[in-house]
Amino acid sequence: MVTRVLTVSLLAGLLAGLLVSTLQHFTTTPLILKAESYEAAQRQGAAPMRAAFSDGARIVLVHNHPAAGAEHIGEHDWKPQDGLQRTAFTSLVTVGTAIGFAALLLAGMIAANERIDERRALIWAACGFLAFGLVPATGLAPELPGSAAAELQLRQLWWIATALVTAGGLFVFLRLEAPWLRVLAIVAILVPHLIGAPHPAAPESKVPAEIAAHFAALSLAIQAALWLVTGFAVGVLWPWATRRAAAVAA
Repeated sequence: MVTRVLTVSLLAGLLAGLLVSTLQHFTTTPLILKAESYEAAQRQGAAPMRAAFSDGARIVLVHNHPAAGAEHIGEHDWKPQDGLQRTAFTSLVTVGTAIGFAALLLAGMIAANERIDERRALIWAACGFLAFGLVPATGLAPELPGSAAAELQLRQLWWIATALVTAGGLFVFLRLEAPWLRVLAIVAILVPHLIGAPHPAAPESKVPAEIAAHFAALSLAIQAALWLVTGFAVGVLWPWATRRAAAVAA
């Protein structure tokens, strides 16, 4: 069983990660590079008051004010170079994330004694996106470099609590029939949002709002694709791995 879980997780994660990495290359990566150009210009002080950038057919003027709570990046801090190295590291992280999603789906479905096929795995993957993607994003949307943000530890704590509570609430609501438990599940899902996600006192950002909004929407779409493609791959590969294990045992 453990070998089968590892095999399916690795294969499903590899297939889904490589596919979604290609989508990222043409969707979110260009927006990240554009946001980094705004951030770098303001950090380096390209001009006394403002810096000009060519953005397609127009010139964008960016006022040179540091964002509140912005994190300083040293000149000697390492990061992947633009081009092949950056693409390779991004793809590696995406594949690793997809492998984690696949293992999480398999663990949840096996623990719930759920039959694993394409349809059921897709449903679980959609719930995974709701719990770990869409619902937390209503409080903490995906952010570009240079965006204003609250303290990292507070954001992480709120995100983890929201994701876990949402996952548990969805499981109770969809799997149990007692009305009072379903009401309790709905209340639990709403609690983190009633408390409120942590946000900076002065939400000043180096990135234009339209770029940030575009990135947030694309990031959620990419995450949904990663969950669904991973779920479909799990649903296809698990029966295959089961038949293969049975044939070897025979």
